[in-house]
Amino acid sequence: MSSCNKPAAMGTESESMLQFAAEAFRAKNFDLAADIYECQLAALEDGESRQELTVRWADALAFGGKFAEAFVAYRQAAEMDRLRPAHLDNLVDYLTSITRLDSGGDRGEDAEAAGCPATGCGCEDFSCRICLSSLFEPVTLACGHCFCKKCLERDKNEKEVVCKECRLSSRVAVRSYRVNVVLSNLLAKWFPRVHRAGQLRLEGNGLYSQKKVEAALKKYNQAILISPTDHVLFSNRSQIHSSLKHYEKALRDAEVACRLMPLWSKGHIRKAQALMSLGRTEEALREYLLCLSIEPDCRLARNEANKLLSDLLAPVTNQVPEHIWDFPNILSSRGRMKKSINAPSQLLGLVPPSSESSETPGAPASGRLDSSEVTVQGDEKMDRCLPYKRKRRMIKEEWEEEPGAEGKSDAKKRLKSESAETNDLFSSALGDHLDPTDLECSLCMRLLYEPVTTPCGHTFCLQCLKRCLDHNPKCPLCKEELSEYLVQRQYCKTTLMENLIARYLPFELMERQKIHNEEMAELSNLHKKVPIFVCTMAFPTVPCPLHIFEPCYRLMIRRCMETGTNCFGMCLGDDLKGFADYGCLLEIRDVTFFSDGRSVVDTIGRRRFKVIQHSERDGYNTADIEYLEDVKVEGLAVGELQSLHDTVYDQALVWVNSLKTEQKERIEGHFGPIPEKDSELQASPNGPSWCWWLLAVLPLEGRAQLPFLAITSLKDRLSGIRKVLLFMSRSRHRGHAVGHRS
Repeated sequence: MSSCNKPAAMGTESESMLQFAAEAFRAKNFDLAADIYECQLAALEDGESRQELTVRWADALAFGGKFAEAFVAYRQAAEMDRLRPAHLDNLVDYLTSITRLDSGGDRGEDAEAAGCPATGCGCEDFSCRICLSSLFEPVTLACGHCFCKKCLERDKNEKEVVCKECRLSSRVAVRSYRVNVVLSNLLAKWFPRVHRAGQLRLEGNGLYSQKKVEAALKKYNQAILISPTDHVLFSNRSQIHSSLKHYEKALRDAEVACRLMPLWSKGHIRKAQALMSLGRTEEALREYLLCLSIEPDCRLARNEANKLLSDLLAPVTNQVPEHIWDFPNILSSRGRMKKSINAPSQLLGLVPPSSESSETPGAPASGRLDSSEVTVQGDEKMDRCLPYKRKRRMIKEEWEEEPGAEGKSDAKKRLKSESAETNDLFSSALGDHLDPTDLECSLCMRLLYEPVTTPCGHTFCLQCLKRCLDHNPKCPLCKEELSEYLVQRQYCKTTLMENLIARYLPFELMERQKIHNEEMAELSNLHKKVPIFVCTMAFPTVPCPLHIFEPCYRLMIRRCMETGTNCFGMCLGDDLKGFADYGCLLEIRDVTFFSDGRSVVDTIGRRRFKVIQHSERDGYNTADIEYLEDVKVEGLAVGELQSLHDTVYDQALVWVNSLKTEQKERIEGHFGPIPEKDSELQASPNGPSWCWWLLAVLPLEGRAQLPFLAITSLKDRLSGIRKVLLFMSRSRHRGHAVGHRS
């Protein structure tokens, strides 16, 4: 019996130890995990399980820093059977972490020196955060961030668009977004060369998709002559060269792309692909790992790295090639890795010399794009940044030559100083090109304030767009349906447009803000020109739900909320004056919007007022008002008032309790139960809240209720309520008597 249970017991113990080893690995106790896996391997005979366990042992050794031993273990696992991608995921993660540590210590600062968008030289304002190049055919997402249209279309298979910057998702499909008209026109006007290069790139892409590869190459050669510092152009031309099987040229262009933009993952993918075509698999692997260190979620790089590792580890012959055993040294060379990502951007003249056989059409014979050989037309002021780039290269080289941390620090400080200087120069140059009319709202014809871009690509002031959508859920310019846009109600400001105006039109923006603030101050005044909703009777402390559907009242409610007052007046209609001379100020507690623009507004009464002057604004009524308060009594009159109050309250309870059950439940469901008596009779300037509750539920017409708002004597109001209750009681008794006679 015991001998039969022995294997089962051993199996259970082995499983426990493996589970313990996995927990040790997760806790980063890699040495313990490796020891356990090694012990378990010694007692294991099953081949398939042995390979899996060997891989785990190798993973623990690698993460524990014993890569030489880990490599031997991986080789042992590969000899049992070809390693699958799942076996190599941990190895890829480990090698990526080494790449990140070896090459990314000073990545931010070195990228700054290398000309990345984070330099602050001004151009980063107009760059796409996906391709890191200048925006071309910019599209503005619902969150307000802008990207190249082509960059977004790469994710066209996704169900919803996810912003690469803020990670917010939008239910509007990629195909529904159009190019931002205002921004596209501005970029074409301010950067004609970059725009022309973008057009050539687009034409080249079209030719390439039609398999007219040679013609596409000519377009890219022209584009690079116009814009020789655009890494995307070199990356795409690398792909074209690969299609033509010009692998050396493809590699050279990919290297230029990586130097121009070291932290752009796609450039390293292009370089890896070119290296693979040239049979330099180990270098290709390093590029894929470098790509993963920049973009950990890049599936292409991970899959290719898995394949290459599987190939490198697979036993081809009994005699393993010597260079494979040297594979760990490829990744341990900190200098080589750092050089690949921190190489100083020379911007012009990046391509290394090459033989005549690898010359590129449209490029100099040496294979180098030299600034003296590239002649382009453009405004001189917009080109003032180019001398700085050459000067920055000199500082960068000096930084690399100066020994010690102090030398580096001084060079970095000078580099940042030069960057700030060029930033001012760029802003000045662009400011000279900028015409405020380029950034005008087509609705109000003023400078865009809080600019918002619709999916159809048109930009308006936030308030202007909302006012138009109050009347019609379509774009004011192109009449495209915006119902889905209304459902989401994501009125996010277009970040780039707002930043441009703030940076390059500060004085015009100040004037525009001044006008806006004056309008808001006027709208937030709850004494002068207070918005009036002409509808029904409202009373202090009593809820008043409203269904809003007219455009003028949509605007009114929105303004109340935007100013922060959340208040408007409610008055009965009047045939002569438009609305009654007395009303109640309502406070908005909540608003529920619907896709067609309608809304349900939950309000509650706050204060009574008297209308001093009737007026109108933008289609809805307004009024100058003064607030009403009850006149307090003193001395013996307080006792008399208290006695009257208690008597009338008891009469009110009798009337409420005499209602039919269904009627009472309906009233309480809408207005709540009758309030309790106030502890301090004259504490509120409006008097006891139960009085207003009762007036709201009594079956009286509005004209009969209105005089009670004007009364400022609590005694007179209580007396009036008592008369109404007595009349209601007599009417009920009279009705009962008639019923008995019949």
